[in-house]
Amino acid sequence: MINKAFFQNIEEVANDNDLTKEQVYLAFEQGLIAACKKQLGVQTCRVEFKEEKNELLIFGQYFVLPEGELSLDLDKKYTFIKLDDAKALNPKAKENQLLEVKIEPGDFSYNASRDLKHRFNEVLNQIKKENIYQGLKQLQYEMVNAKVLEVEQDFYRIEINKDVITMLPKKESLPTDKFHVGDRIKVYVTDVEMKTKGPKIYVSRTHVALVTRLLEEYVPEIKDGTIEVLGISRDPGDRSKVGLRSNNENVDVIGATVGEGGSRIKEISKFLSGEKIDLFRWSDNEKELIAQSLQPAPVVAVTKVNPKEKTALAIVPDAQLSLAIGKLGQNVKLAVQASGWSIDIKSETDAAKEGIIY
Repeated sequence: MINKAFFQNIEEVANDNDLTKEQVYLAFEQGLIAACKKQLGVQTCRVEFKEEKNELLIFGQYFVLPEGELSLDLDKKYTFIKLDDAKALNPKAKENQLLEVKIEPGDFSYNASRDLKHRFNEVLNQIKKENIYQGLKQLQYEMVNAKVLEVEQDFYRIEINKDVITMLPKKESLPTDKFHVGDRIKVYVTDVEMKTKGPKIYVSRTHVALVTRLLEEYVPEIKDGTIEVLGISRDPGDRSKVGLRSNNENVDVIGATVGEGGSRIKEISKFLSGEKIDLFRWSDNEKELIAQSLQPAPVVAVTKVNPKEKTALAIVPDAQLSLAIGKLGQNVKLAVQASGWSIDIKSETDAAKEGIIY
């Protein structure tokens, strides 16, 4: 079959659907095979594209049976044909041969043509979905910008990139979030799954990694590795605690992260609807690390350090006990999560009463 227009259409379909020509060829191949099977009543067909010759070849396949009894080890995927019937199709046919019979698309019946179109569209849509999925999969574990399209009782409908729409459940938004249609927000992509109807993207604003990604975006020294985030914890919508270490002695880890006049940390807090960000200096010294993690509360001493169990006792001034513990235990909870240590806290007076030496 010589058809230059067919190969031109392949390129047009590829361009219209943001696909490669190879992907469109695959869809057409599967469609032509489905039509060939319907037309000839066979189980297997072969399609060959010869673009340089503007040629399309379609073959139905038969396996020519040997003389005598059937062998049990014959490949059952083929349609079998007796030698006499095979010779009627091709006088040179031989037994135990895979005989290919050429068929022209113009000979396809209505039902065969219908199967061609159906299978072509089915495969093309599968490829398009897979392409979208692979593109979205690259966003997994990343922070993305989104636009609020709709506000419902239990979720926000948001648009991520072009024509990618998903939902931000309100349980995954911050208590302080009060978004309106048209608002631009930042969300963290927790997962991308392929569903029957296509890819589905899951997003969150409560995930602790959102704070990390915001820090990377607004603090170049974190993005390039000069400053490392070594510990982080979060009470979404209220407070985060971040342990940082500078790999350059000339770069102040806290000053660089906060920014001039607090500009950097304020931007991060703004995108988290006012969530406060506590920063502390990371230390390889266990006692220093524990003391730093409890900031803004001052720590008099750290004792009873058990590296194996990762437990320790922090002694704080009497007047700072409530600050060290925090409202509903928030400060110590975040310190424990960020540092990786289980921290008990006592006031100086209580430590003295118990005879704790430090």
